[in-house]
Amino acid sequence: MKNRNDAENNELKCSFCKRGQNETGGLIHGYDGYICEDCVLAIADAVYNIRKKRKENTISLGTIVQNTPAEFKSELDKYVIGQEYAKKTVSVAIYNHYKRIKYNLENKNKIRKTNLLFFGPTGVGKTFLAEIIAKFINVPFAIADATSITEAGYVGEDVENVLLKLVENANYNIKNAELGIIYIDEIDKIAKSSDNPSITRDVSGEGVQQALLKLIESTIANLPPKGGRKHPDQKYIKINTENILFIFGGAFVGLEDIVQRRIGKKTLGFGQEIIPKGKYRDISKAKPEDFVKYGLIPEFIGRIPIFVPFENLDESMLIRVMKEPKNSLLKEYQRMLSLDDCNLLWEEDALKCIAKIVHKQKTGARGLKGIIESVLMDVMYEVPSIKGKKKCIVNKNSIKEGKPPEIIKVD
Repeated sequence: MKNRNDAENNELKCSFCKRGQNETGGLIHGYDGYICEDCVLAIADAVYNIRKKRKENTISLGTIVQNTPAEFKSELDKYVIGQEYAKKTVSVAIYNHYKRIKYNLENKNKIRKTNLLFFGPTGVGKTFLAEIIAKFINVPFAIADATSITEAGYVGEDVENVLLKLVENANYNIKNAELGIIYIDEIDKIAKSSDNPSITRDVSGEGVQQALLKLIESTIANLPPKGGRKHPDQKYIKINTENILFIFGGAFVGLEDIVQRRIGKKTLGFGQEIIPKGKYRDISKAKPEDFVKYGLIPEFIGRIPIFVPFENLDESMLIRVMKEPKNSLLKEYQRMLSLDDCNLLWEEDALKCIAKIVHKQKTGARGLKGIIESVLMDVMYEVPSIKGKKKCIVNKNSIKEGKPPEIIKVD
């Protein structure tokens, strides 16, 4: 910035472009500096673009609710195999959630939001389904792990850090963040450690559930942008959680036993139905009281009205998971190897072997990638060194006996 001596010496320059007034044709005098006409126009143009970009990045509720639940499900069908009930339930819940927000903005009588609980075996697509729906409607989305959260005042993350992740993913656009979706995984791991009253604190179980109560319903939270307790003097970010949709997910291992005890037949003697230990049992009939027995406190489970059960993936569904989705594993590896002029082909028997192994391991869809990666390791190592076009066929011997698939040069 130029001082008064510049004016007295007739050496005035624009404080932005540093050109003299003879070059610019005149300067506008400010409190402690000068600006030329060209810079004024450039700044006005920059401000216009910033405002335009901000407007473009603002979430449009009207655009979201233009999609019907059937259209939401159609998008989910492209990526998630099976889980028909879960996809339909989530599609309706998402549509109603944003329709409710739009209604509340236009009316005095408010409709309360409805949070969701995903439960079912590991690797069946719980987290993935939440990611896909958030991406489709283009709202900020954040994933948090309940196991890392502890009650305030103890070592670990505060519950407010969950909201901070959402704000960060919304590029600190608070209005957009307030319309986002938060998925909190491993919620079953914060179940109460015991039904019996104790004089010791359950800081990573019941304590976290208590801390989440206000957050998931409706509150104005103060977020520490630099991590909370380590920076007590920082300025807080305020965010209203009234319209943030919370989705909780967990495997809830052992819940099937609680459900079975409640709905099991009371027939005495040889007429009683016996389900072999280790066999997957239906948990779709789970009710709030079952989750309370599992260890979730009634106040917490009462704020999550919609329960979304996910079914176990059998071998045929695992094969479909590998082949059919838009971003399926087989397509990913075919694209990867095609970059080195190699056509990757899979025999159906090989896919059946992989599905059988994964089903036995009970790792769900996430177990598929590890097996495919190990089968193709030698192929991916050798293919880049072989010039020209080639193809690779994976058969069941590559899975059962661990033999590297044969790489064949194509003339």
